[in-house]
Amino acid sequence: MDTKVQASQYASLSVKLWPPSKSTRLSLVKRMTTNLTMPSILSRKYGLLSKEEAEDRSKEIEEEAFATADLHFEKEPDADGSSAVRLYASESSKLMVEVLKRGPTVKQNGEGLMLEKLTATDGNLFDISGGRRAFIDAEEAEQLLRPLSMPHNSYTRICFSNRSFGLEAARVAEPILVSLKDQLTEVDLSDFIAGRPEAEALEVMSIFSSALKGCKLRFLDLSNNAMGEKGVNAFEGLFRSQNQLEELYLINDGISEEAARAVCDFIPSTDKLRILHFHNNMTGDEGAVAIAEIVSRSPSLEDFRCSSTRVDSEGGVALAEALGSCTRIKKLDLRDNMFGVEAGLALCKPISRFADLTEVYLSYLNLEDEAAIAISNALKESAPSLEVLELAGNDITAEAASALAALIQAKQFLTKLNLSENELKDEGASVISEALEAGHGQLIEVDMSANAIRIAGAKALAEAVANKSGFKKLNINGNYISEEGIDELKDIIPHVLGPLDENEPEGEDDLDLEDEAEVDDDELESKLKGLQINKHE
Repeated sequence: MDTKVQASQYASLSVKLWPPSKSTRLSLVKRMTTNLTMPSILSRKYGLLSKEEAEDRSKEIEEEAFATADLHFEKEPDADGSSAVRLYASESSKLMVEVLKRGPTVKQNGEGLMLEKLTATDGNLFDISGGRRAFIDAEEAEQLLRPLSMPHNSYTRICFSNRSFGLEAARVAEPILVSLKDQLTEVDLSDFIAGRPEAEALEVMSIFSSALKGCKLRFLDLSNNAMGEKGVNAFEGLFRSQNQLEELYLINDGISEEAARAVCDFIPSTDKLRILHFHNNMTGDEGAVAIAEIVSRSPSLEDFRCSSTRVDSEGGVALAEALGSCTRIKKLDLRDNMFGVEAGLALCKPISRFADLTEVYLSYLNLEDEAAIAISNALKESAPSLEVLELAGNDITAEAASALAALIQAKQFLTKLNLSENELKDEGASVISEALEAGHGQLIEVDMSANAIRIAGAKALAEAVANKSGFKKLNINGNYISEEGIDELKDIIPHVLGPLDENEPEGEDDLDLEDEAEVDDDELESKLKGLQINKHE
C-alpha cells in the first residue's frame, strides 16, 4: 500500500471517538459508582446505595448505555462518533436517576416476603448494619440502640456500619458508648456518616471518638468514611488511647500523605497489630513512608494490604524495607501501585524471609521481567505453603517464564494462579503449563487472559489442568485463539473453560491497524467527565 494512503487512513481512523476503549468504560463505571453513593436530593428522599450495590448498578447502566449508543452509531454513523458519545453520556445519566429513584434494594426471603434486618444480636455482637442503608434520626437511634443501654448486657462487639449518623443520633449514641467503655473490644464504624455535610460528619466523628476513647479495642474499622486528614484528626482521641489493637481497617478513606502521617503519630503502639488494611486511598509516596513506619513497628503483622494507594518507587522501597521487620506475614497485598523495578527488587529481601506466606498479590506494579524474575526466585526459596499467587499486569514476557515455572513447580499447595495481562505468549504459556502438569492437586483456578496466546499455548494450558479433579476455571480470554482452536479447547476442558467473549480469533496480524485507530481516550474522557446526576430531577 502507498505510504501516503496508509498514513491518510491512519490519520482518519485515529480521531474516532467511538467505540470507547475498555479502560474508558471502566473509568465511567467508577465515576458512576461515586455519583451513586454521593448525597443528593434523590438519595435523601429514597435512601443511599451501598458501595457494593452502586458498583453492580453502575456496571448494568454502562452496559445498557453502551448498547444504546453503539446501535445508534451503527445506524447513523457520523465522522468521529461524537453523537454516540453524547448519547452514551446522556443515557448513563438518565439511568442513574432511575436507579436512585428506585432506592436501595431490599432483599426478599424464600417466600417472597420483604425482609429487612434492623438489628442483629449474636452472642456478644450487636449489629445494626442489616437492611436498608439510610439516615437515622434521634428517635430511631434510641430504638435501635436500646439493647446496648440495658444494664449488665454482655455486648463486646458493635457494628454501626451502613447507617448514617447525624448529630442528634450521635448524641443519643454517646452516653451509651461511654457506658460500654470497659467491655467493648471490637468496633465497626465503617460507612457510618454517608451523605452528611462535612462539618456535621466531622462533629459526629469527634463525638464517637470521645465516647470510645479509652476502650481497649482489638478491632477497629473506620473504612468508607472519606475521612481525609480532618477525619483522622477528629478520631485523634480514640487513636491515641489504643495500645492493644490487633486489627485496623482504613479502606477507602481518602488517606492522603498528611492523613497517613497523622495515623502514624496518633497510634501509640502497634506491636500487637496482626491485620492492617489501607486499600484504595490516595496515600502516595510520602504517605507510604508514614505507613512504612507503622509497619516497621508491627512485628506481629500477618495480613498487610496497601493496594490502590498511588504509591510510586520511593514509597514502595520504604514499604519493602519496613516489611523486613514482619517475619510472620501470611497475606501480602500491594496491588495496583506504581512501584516499578526498583521497588520490586527491594521486595525480594523481605519476601525471602516470609516462611508463613500463603497469599501474595503483586499485580499491576510495573515490575517487568527483571523484578518478576527476582521475586520469583525469592518466593521459590520461601513460602512453602503458598496458595495464591498474583502477578498480573506487570509487563512480564517469556523471558521470565522459566523463573515463574520454577516457582510454580515448587509450590504444590497453589489453589489460584493469576498471570493475566502480561506478554507471556505461547512460549511462556507452554513453560508455565509444564510446571502445572505434575502435582498441584489443590489447584482450582488459573488466569492467563490477555497474554497474546494462540492455540498452541492455550492447548498446553488446557491439557495441564484437564485431569485435576477439583479444578474449576481456566481463564484464557482476551487472547488470539482461532474458532477451530476454541472447539478443540472445549473438547479438552468443556466444564472449566472460562468465557471467551474478548478473544481475538484473527490474532495479532490485524492489530496494527487497530492500534492506530485506538480511541483518543483523553478526548473521550473530556466529553464524559461532566457526567453527574441532575440535582433537579
